[in-house]
Amino acid sequence: MSLASAAAAPSAADKIDANKKRQEQDALHILPLSIVPLQTPGLQRARMIKDPRLESVVELFHDAAAGSGCVPPNKLAQIFAEQTEELEADLEIIHRLATLNSYDVYTLRIELRRLEIVVNDVDSLKLSDEKNRELTEYMRSFTRPLINQIYGDANPDFNNMGDLVGLFKSPDKDKVLMNIIRMAERLQIQPPDVPSFLEEYGDVFLSLAYYRNIVDKLMVRLETFTEDMSEILDSQQIKRDPRISDTCLKLDQKFNDMASWIAGRFESFDRNSQRLWDDINADSFRKMKRLISGHYTTIGGMLCGLQVKMDAWDEKFGGGRGGPLAKADFIMADFRQGMDVISRIKKQAPEIHDIYAAGRRPGARRSQLHRVQARCGATRRSMREGVARPGGFEPPTS
Repeated sequence: MSLASAAAAPSAADKIDANKKRQEQDALHILPLSIVPLQTPGLQRARMIKDPRLESVVELFHDAAAGSGCVPPNKLAQIFAEQTEELEADLEIIHRLATLNSYDVYTLRIELRRLEIVVNDVDSLKLSDEKNRELTEYMRSFTRPLINQIYGDANPDFNNMGDLVGLFKSPDKDKVLMNIIRMAERLQIQPPDVPSFLEEYGDVFLSLAYYRNIVDKLMVRLETFTEDMSEILDSQQIKRDPRISDTCLKLDQKFNDMASWIAGRFESFDRNSQRLWDDINADSFRKMKRLISGHYTTIGGMLCGLQVKMDAWDEKFGGGRGGPLAKADFIMADFRQGMDVISRIKKQAPEIHDIYAAGRRPGARRSQLHRVQARCGATRRSMREGVARPGGFEPPTS
């Protein structure tokens, strides 16, 4: 290797930093404070995260050896006591950021504008290139109708929305150009503006793909969690303690209800997006955009909360670790704390409605949810057959 190439090659530390930046950029529960204009040096290098109780805390350091150093926002003045002047302005921003339910890029775009907080670099509110590539397959279901509208039976190759927009900027056939002109007329825009529309279209549906990707991964983890809950509720020792068994049963119901709610919203998104290209026009696209973007803060907040909870559970009991009593103790002491936050976010969600008056087109991705619901339902049925009482499991009395 030449000296020039050796100098250009990224070091191990550079790779770690780049990987950390990608994880932060694509995360629901992490906000690097470097993206907002803070004056306190120690805070510029910190992150705001959601802790296992779903409270916003400032993480001053994090590494494998030292662990994580988290401070509640109202305690920062004690840590940075010598930087009063800079800290006063920073704390105002910190406290506003702490009110957000999620730190994913789509929620931040809306909420930072609402909170009138500027960002140092607008690219920090975009998904990483790696995440974009990961979501390519998810995006194909949204871009396929578009391709069919313009290219017909042809199947041009593209790896991301940038490639697709490039195809429309330089159409290579008269037929394709005519189809672009027709689309522009329906969208009430000029043909040269079609690529800009496609970028906007791509960003809206990339957000949907991003959340869908998280949901799919989360459903797998919820299925395992439900199995753990069944193990807890089947324990004879747990059955003898009404307080613990009732708490676990209610928690099981909460997770099932939230999974059902999220799946219902995505079914509506899918149903409406499938019909968008049946008769696309400027009004129908605006409605579709409002339908999806109007849910950013609630969908992002609920997924953030559920993912943080699953992270805490897997960290303690992943890989089959821990028995029913240890799991029940963790639920009573820590895990249930903050569940009311997710319930509150759910209540704040906008009403769902179909853009088109048409029959249901159920999504094909609900099998994982159905398995979770089936397990939760079986658990609840077994519990309804009797109520935990000291000394045994007896039938309920009216």
